[in-house]
Amino acid sequence: MHSPVLNFTPRGLYIGGRWVSPVAGKSFASINPSNMEKLADIPAADETDVDTAVKAAKAAFKEWSRVPIKERARCLELLADRIENNADELALFDAVDAGNAIVGMHGDMIWTAEWLRYCAGLITEIKGETFSQGDRHLNLTRRQPYGVVAKINPFNHPFRFCAEKAAAPLAAGNTVVIKGSEQAPLSSLRLGELCEGIFPAGVVNIVTGDGKVGSALVRHPDVQRIGFVGSVPTGRTIATEAAATLKRVSLELGGKNPIIIFPDADPEKAAAAAIKGMNMNRQGQSCSSTSRVFVHASLHEPVIEELVKLAEALPIGPPWLKENDLGPIVSQRQYDRVMDFIKSAKSEGAELLTGGGKPADPDLAAGLFVAPTVFDKVTPAMRIGYQEIFGPVMSVMTWDNYEDMLTKVNGVEYGLTAAIVTNDLAKAMETAERVEAGYVWINSNGRYIGAPYGGWKQSGIGEEECFDEILSYTQIKNINMRW
Repeated sequence: MHSPVLNFTPRGLYIGGRWVSPVAGKSFASINPSNMEKLADIPAADETDVDTAVKAAKAAFKEWSRVPIKERARCLELLADRIENNADELALFDAVDAGNAIVGMHGDMIWTAEWLRYCAGLITEIKGETFSQGDRHLNLTRRQPYGVVAKINPFNHPFRFCAEKAAAPLAAGNTVVIKGSEQAPLSSLRLGELCEGIFPAGVVNIVTGDGKVGSALVRHPDVQRIGFVGSVPTGRTIATEAAATLKRVSLELGGKNPIIIFPDADPEKAAAAAIKGMNMNRQGQSCSSTSRVFVHASLHEPVIEELVKLAEALPIGPPWLKENDLGPIVSQRQYDRVMDFIKSAKSEGAELLTGGGKPADPDLAAGLFVAPTVFDKVTPAMRIGYQEIFGPVMSVMTWDNYEDMLTKVNGVEYGLTAAIVTNDLAKAMETAERVEAGYVWINSNGRYIGAPYGGWKQSGIGEEECFDEILSYTQIKNINMRW
């Protein structure tokens, strides 16, 4: 199994509207996780390159922050057009480089274009307020951009997050320095090419490299605002480093999300919802994946029977082929982590129902594939019961006492999403109110642009995918005058 030809050669780091080589001249390999073949040499930035990128963004901010809002909107619309026109190519990049199913990655491109247009359309709504406290007196507020914004992104939506997460800061008048994922960096550099000729030089800058690059961005004195998507431990590190200069941060972090199946649910529909909620087209490598399946004891047998059947029926193979729903884990390090969780689950007494290792197909042996895995008889004390795995591993827990179940559902440090399957609207709403999560599904799945998405507890700070995200990249100035 060989990698498809991508017809793309990285040209360097995208800084100040130009492609430049890293000062140290270093690079790292981008690897196709389906077969471990090298795809390309990626420029490895260091602290000096980060400083150059931030300075370019700071210089460009003076012009971009004064660009009329309709012109800023036009730039976002043009980028959306280019993304749509190149959606097939960009989806292939992320399928090959990250291992994600190409159909899902094509959906990422459509979502990204829609989000860019959403931000463009709401630029005129970035408004202040006016009020008076007496005769010949006026208070007015203005929303003004921060300046340079650092955007640090993960591997599970490589292109989407690089482009999507830059849209709100740009709409608000900030400039950005984007750090693409080290594990799947190709499409972030392709984004730089798509931005050429749209934004003034230095408005969008893209650097690639390891965690030291992200740390340099967080610590840079001229970076005023940080947006990060990734793991809880890295989010804590970013918050700690940002605190030294009191930078504003938004963090969209991990989850150990429950799907709660009530006794009145249809077992087949409930199992299908659990499988869909796992985001298997990204191998379960999603912070919103509902990996903890809380099934009522009365439905335990039919639900797990259907879960196993659906999991084993998922087509697994090269992610660039449209017929496959499941590709490889993104990197050797992440693969080893997933396998270690599976090993610990077995040793702690969980019952493996299906999966637990590489699929039987010998053509997939060279890749980092993990068959969809379902464990039964999981307890909250087991590692797979309370730690985020970020892989295609589901943990089934049986319940018969509502209050005890809620205690277990809320008994983890995360609070990102939760799903509820029931025909009892009153019980569904009560549970939605009491579950400690920022985003709750009831008999549904998927997300919609404009609906706030953000985590509680250790799952994040701030809301995204809505107008509040745009406003979060502005700071309020009050002007108090009398005449």
